[in-house]
Amino acid sequence: MATLFLVIIYLAFISLGIPDSLLGSAWPVIRPDLGASFGFAGILSMIVAGGTIVSSLVSGNLVQRFGTGKLTLLSCCLTAGALLGFSVAPSIIWLVFLAVPLGLGGGAIDAALNHYVAENYKAHHMNWLHCFWGVGATMGPIMMAYFIAEQHSWRSGYAAVSAIQFTLAIILLVTLPLWKRVAEWRNGARDSMNPAADQAGTEGNLRAGGTPSNVLLIRGVIPTLIAFLFYCGVESTVGLWGASYLAGARNMTAEAAAGWISSYYGGITIGRFVTGFVTMKVGNRALIRCGQITAIAGGLLLALPVQPLFLVGLVLIGLGLAPIYPGLLHETPVRFGQGNAAKLMGVQMAVAYTGSTLLPPLFGVLSTQASIAVFPVIVLAFLVIQLLSAEKVNRSLIRTGLSSR
Repeated sequence: MATLFLVIIYLAFISLGIPDSLLGSAWPVIRPDLGASFGFAGILSMIVAGGTIVSSLVSGNLVQRFGTGKLTLLSCCLTAGALLGFSVAPSIIWLVFLAVPLGLGGGAIDAALNHYVAENYKAHHMNWLHCFWGVGATMGPIMMAYFIAEQHSWRSGYAAVSAIQFTLAIILLVTLPLWKRVAEWRNGARDSMNPAADQAGTEGNLRAGGTPSNVLLIRGVIPTLIAFLFYCGVESTVGLWGASYLAGARNMTAEAAAGWISSYYGGITIGRFVTGFVTMKVGNRALIRCGQITAIAGGLLLALPVQPLFLVGLVLIGLGLAPIYPGLLHETPVRFGQGNAAKLMGVQMAVAYTGSTLLPPLFGVLSTQASIAVFPVIVLAFLVIQLLSAEKVNRSLIRTGLSSR
């Protein structure tokens, strides 16, 4: 039963990942079709991410009211409906309105499932959870590239993804009773555990030095939030503008550019799958640092005007990003205490989505004023800031005796 439950959670994250990579891969075709400006993709991305910020901040209340299973189902239906609307939108203003439910549909369930897995499963499950997000994110550009190449239609791509989302919603509906049975089973398992586990969690909370009402004052929280901001900022910026960079600065066709963005998401996916096994032997902190260095190396290759080096760099960025986000999330209860984890997880998700909201459109404005050719420089800058912030957290935790392996 527990295994089947994990499969359902993984399927839910596939449904979250598929829409995340569609807009960037389809934008070189959507823009002339709907008569939008080059930088308007950043506005749409900002609206989607804004919706996720709102829903992630209220995710705790939504889970208490509806339960994780029902919230997952509602989120999937909302996302599927928005994607179907994208496929028939007659003008760019319709995409603006549809971006709101698309963002709201993903944010609450994202925060709820991340918190659930961080508290109840080991680090490799967190990596595999986000690996399945990568499966969805990789599928999106592949499907879009196919429909652009074969049917010359980005609308068909959105319609196909909407059909997948509705199929997942049906699966979630059929398996909805399983969520309650698993919850009862896990509660029974907790009751039978040694009470020393609860004491250890309490001590970890006290050592972290904060309470749920002042989590921002805990040592290491602010630089952690900056790391989340720039992680999601660079991940979204590459996903949204990477295809436009390849088509505009590297003279690739739209379908080829979409295919390479799929390879970028594929790097994230494969990296998280492999990292899931590596976490059984290597700690999160070491994996996060290794990923950051790999991503920066990829950014340097991306800046080189030599094919295939800049394409290899794109994939390396994806591989490097793979362990960072799930590693930081899984460390939350360990670093900052079980009592702070639920509230801090929602704050982290909100800040992460703020990065997705602000940084990609900021680059869109910059590239409109300057040139899309500055893309590698901005990506490198985001990656370096993310590395420095994460290292500051590590130094803070070493001083308090809470550093991980």
